[in-house]
Amino acid sequence: MSSPEPFPSTPSEGPAPAGVKRPGRRSPIPKRPAAGPLTFTRLKWTSFSHSCVYTALLICAFAAGKPQPLTFVLGLTHGLLWIGMSLACITAARLRVVSLRLAVAVAVLGGIGPFFGNYEFIREQRVRSSAGSGRGRSERAR
Repeated sequence: MSSPEPFPSTPSEGPAPAGVKRPGRRSPIPKRPAAGPLTFTRLKWTSFSHSCVYTALLICAFAAGKPQPLTFVLGLTHGLLWIGMSLACITAARLRVVSLRLAVAVAVLGGIGPFFGNYEFIREQRVRSSAGSGRGRSERAR
């Protein structure tokens, strides 16, 4: 014999008692400036460092004649940084630390060139600073 449910489980059965959440419903995630070690500033500076490693890799591979093991070490570092930045930015986007646009730029285009991520970090920082100062898009266009 099954016991009766303490509260209705579907919307058609009426409202749930006060203080009881229904399964499947999520409260909206508030925007957070930081989520542990995933801060906007740390991600931005890691992205800039990744661009420096990538620039050194390009110089080493194309201008310096591919000296080994330096080219291998820079290539490996670039690949690992790209994977790490991709995972970190996707997680930060889920936690609302960075925008989805920025996370996609880092994750999708970051393997080809991390400079796309740098551009998006600078763009988002400008958007955040103008939003904080109260200036809207129409005022910036003037």
